[in-house]
Amino acid sequence: MQKSPIVKVVKKAIPAVVSITASKYLTIFENPFGSLFPGSEEFFAIPKGKKKVKIGGGSGFIIDSDGIILTNRHVVADPRAEYIVLLNEEERYKAKILASNPINDVAILKINKKNLPIVELGDSSTLELGQTAIAIGNALGIFRNTVSVGVVSGLSRKIVAGEPFKKERVRLRGLIQTDAAVNPGNSGGPLIDIQGKVIGINAAMVLLAENIGFALPINTAKKDLKDIKKYGRIRQPFLGIRYVLLNERLQKSYNLPTNEGALVTTDPSLGKEAVIPGSPAHKIGVKELDIILEAQKEKITPQNTLEDILQKFKVGDEIELRILRKGKKKLYKTILRERK
Repeated sequence: MQKSPIVKVVKKAIPAVVSITASKYLTIFENPFGSLFPGSEEFFAIPKGKKKVKIGGGSGFIIDSDGIILTNRHVVADPRAEYIVLLNEEERYKAKILASNPINDVAILKINKKNLPIVELGDSSTLELGQTAIAIGNALGIFRNTVSVGVVSGLSRKIVAGEPFKKERVRLRGLIQTDAAVNPGNSGGPLIDIQGKVIGINAAMVLLAENIGFALPINTAKKDLKDIKKYGRIRQPFLGIRYVLLNERLQKSYNLPTNEGALVTTDPSLGKEAVIPGSPAHKIGVKELDIILEAQKEKITPQNTLEDILQKFKVGDEIELRILRKGKKKLYKTILRERK
């Protein structure tokens, strides 16, 4: 029987897909009095010592034979945890986090091992709806080298993602939607095309929904890899304002002159200023209650936020802002700085 092209590309890719486990030392408690009454187990518990406990994990894939691995930032988000990479030959290596990008949920790891198999990176800007998408990863943290096949179901999706039991929520943009199964533990694994090239990094699934998974486009990670190679860190463009996106409801509630744009405003819950002192926005005189209508001639809307637009630029690029202030529109230009 002639083998499917999918079988061939999976066989080629799997040696470069790794499992990542996170462990940390946690305090172990003991109750010397036993169960005297309901709740007494915790009431009388005393610290017994610390024990290394597995707290999570995910997947990743090798993109450089000298041990460079791509995964999700949320897979390696705990700074106090130890991360171990498990290769297909059952070899285990401690991972060093070279960089992580909280905006795009990308992390770059390094292990001390050479001559490793790799997967080739593709071009996510050329994706089309309906093309084959193959997800590989460590499903549920148990089933290694799990393969699921589907298609590219959608492009440029936006979601708010988070992990169970954590308060942190991240707004992810420009995602690839796929019906190839993406399960917990698959995070960080590759989404590959029919040529075996990586087109995305599996990132999230939608609970209580079937056949809806999301992957970060690989071109986002390629930009981060270039920064690491050139600067030794990931560089993010920074404007230096806090804002809320306007809509019809906010326009009516606050009697604003427009229902589109970014209203420069403070964050009452944090008590932080609307315009960060010394920032590019501060240097050109952006003020609280200004409404930024456009950035580099792109309208700012809930579907195309200021952050979305800034991600298209590099540190050092000049950007033009169209600002509405007290009924008058003005143009300002500033140079984007590196986010610290």
